[in-house]
Amino acid sequence: MEISYFFSQFMAILKNFLQSIESYVSSLDFAKVADIFLYNPREPLLFSSGAFLFIFLVFMIGYYCLRNKVDGRLFFVTLFSYYFFYKSSSFYFLLLLIVTVSDFYIARRVAKGKHPKLWLALTLLIDLGLLAYFKYTNFFAGMVTQMIGGNFQPWDIFLPVGISFYTFKTISYVVDIYRKKAEPMESLLDYAFYVSFFPTLLAGPITRATDFGPQIRKPLHISREMFAQGVFFIIIGLFKKAVISDYISQNFVDRIFDNPTLFSGGEVLLGLYGYCIQIYCDFSGYSDMAIGIALLLGFKIPMNFNAPLTADSMTDFWRRWHISLSTWIRDYVYISLGGNKKGTLRMYFNQMVAMTACGLWHGASLNFIVWGVLHGALVCVHKFWSQTVLKHDRRYHPSGLRRFISVFITFHVLCFTWLFFRCKDFDAVWVMVKQMFTKFNPSVLPDVFMGYKYVFLLMIFALLTHWIPDSWQNRCVRILEKGGVLLSAIAITIVIFIIMQVKSSDIQPFIYFQF
Repeated sequence: MEISYFFSQFMAILKNFLQSIESYVSSLDFAKVADIFLYNPREPLLFSSGAFLFIFLVFMIGYYCLRNKVDGRLFFVTLFSYYFFYKSSSFYFLLLLIVTVSDFYIARRVAKGKHPKLWLALTLLIDLGLLAYFKYTNFFAGMVTQMIGGNFQPWDIFLPVGISFYTFKTISYVVDIYRKKAEPMESLLDYAFYVSFFPTLLAGPITRATDFGPQIRKPLHISREMFAQGVFFIIIGLFKKAVISDYISQNFVDRIFDNPTLFSGGEVLLGLYGYCIQIYCDFSGYSDMAIGIALLLGFKIPMNFNAPLTADSMTDFWRRWHISLSTWIRDYVYISLGGNKKGTLRMYFNQMVAMTACGLWHGASLNFIVWGVLHGALVCVHKFWSQTVLKHDRRYHPSGLRRFISVFITFHVLCFTWLFFRCKDFDAVWVMVKQMFTKFNPSVLPDVFMGYKYVFLLMIFALLTHWIPDSWQNRCVRILEKGGVLLSAIAITIVIFIIMQVKSSDIQPFIYFQF
């Protein structure tokens, strides 16, 4: 497929929205127009926002003009990626520049084989040092102050969006070179492009240089299938985030978690179910849009979710949820500690350390540490029961009635662990649990279902779509591929129309932006 054909298709799709964009921009005063392009902490550049559509249109024009100039195109996308980061974190994009330059040259030193451990230690010191300062300083300082009986007032430290994601990107690059699994990139531009690639910059997926690097300098080629897949993933991601996640959050879940004592235990349980679905649709929706946008730019990045709410164990859950993070933790924490090569007890210890690190990665709070410890313990219990007691193969999955029961139990255990993820402190967790077990009051549930019928219809829809076979998704992609620009334009228009009907005036940032 010719590149010119792809861009003609892309521009034709966007043309359907030019009138509405023009009307929107013309109604703004100069200050509001400036907010679209300048940093505004209240208006980050979200994939699901109208501002992103407008700016992305301008970006694609430049991308098209540079389609045959590899260095120019890579430099242009890198500049845009830094601008994208600036829109969310102001001039803290300089941190990204520091980490990129330092790791690029350190990796070259590691590859030369002279004192590689010292150079690896240096890159870990720089990357993890910056991450620790911006993300964990107040947490650890507060803990120490509390231990000595002091009164700690948190310091005003800004947390740059996406710092956890790009830090793991850069660490994996240097570690892979240290392990002789990859060669250093020849060009700083190539490495900067990889680290800052804007679809994955702020909330993943966490790409590996071994997968992404070989695509960087390939001739730009976007097939009809890639174009259809890109449109499909953007549509699905928009619907998950802006329709399902935002709607059930604003109209039900937030009300429950903000004031649980005002609701019966049954409503609190439903709110917990809702949060489980909300965070899945929010984060997987972002990942889907990132994958779709990358495809429209000619790059393939791995899937980050695989129907995690159909998991039949917590081990299975982590094979399906945030796959880029779980595999990163496995490869660079669990295996680095020895994995399962040093005996059963050491394997369980390594698993606990890895999952605790996963919890701490999500946030500087005891809640997140407990969440990670819980998941680690649950994974260890499952492995012991399945592999040691029942002698199952590590890839065993139950079937029939046993699978139904396993999925049911896993889902409810998972929902319970989300309490530590969503609640601000342990007191709030206790209040939620107390409401569910002491004030369930099932008599109010019929009225609740009727009062929030659209919320529960969206929740049921989100759960049912988990069980749709992959062949259905492939069929939808083929339909978009055959339908061409007209069908893609109609599909996107329908989704945007639905979003306009259900969205509130407030911007709803992606949940994982805080990590």
